[in-house]
Amino acid sequence: MHNFIINASIQIIPVVTDKHPYEWVDEAIAIIQQSTTVKHEVGPFATVVEGNYEDVMAIIHDVNEYLYSRGCSEWITNCQIQIRSNGNITGDEKTEKFK
Repeated sequence: MHNFIINASIQIIPVVTDKHPYEWVDEAIAIIQQSTTVKHEVGPFATVVEGNYEDVMAIIHDVNEYLYSRGCSEWITNCQIQIRSNGNITGDEKTEKFK
């Protein structure tokens, strides 16, 4: 894959009864926040990330690996990924006119 900037939204929906689902979501967000290569913005329904393809996909992988390793019994990961084949695509480009 190319090395242009892409953006994605990541939503984690824990299907659990062992603790409040928000606790698992908060832990997943903490994994994203630890990244030094991916820009992120936490929203009420999903976290938007922006970086090159490899880094964004690594974050998605890392969140799922973390939930698995910590014993989350079940979750849904919803992702939307936008890729432009010949250049960068940024969240600011898409939302600038509304600010």
